[in-house]
Amino acid sequence: QVQFVESGGGLVQPGGSLRLSCTTSARMGHNLAWYRQTPGKRREWVATIGVFGVTEYADSVKGRFTASRDNANNIMYLQMNNLEPDDTAVYYCNAQEPFDSWGQGTQVTVSS
Repeated sequence: QVQFVESGGGLVQPGGSLRLSCTTSARMGHNLAWYRQTPGKRREWVATIGVFGVTEYADSVKGRFTASRDNANNIMYLQMNNLEPDDTAVYYCNAQEPFDSWGQGTQVTVSS
């Protein structure tokens, strides 16, 4: 079973930054993605990073978030800058076409 482990979340003030990490047992031949979810809402896509590093972002985070990956170590990152209260959510990583297994996610709270 493919595993995903997210880390790096926390409490940050508006305008602050966080860097999330995702360690996965998925083969690095997959396009990987970040997702987020708030209580009562469906999980939403945030960003995708392809095998060779090509990225796509949701309009809500474009220009503020940057995804990257280290294929040699099976790690993916999400650098989040200029955070806004609406970015508050549990963040998850998975493949662009998600596997059935999800990690526990990492909580990001943006609040003053």
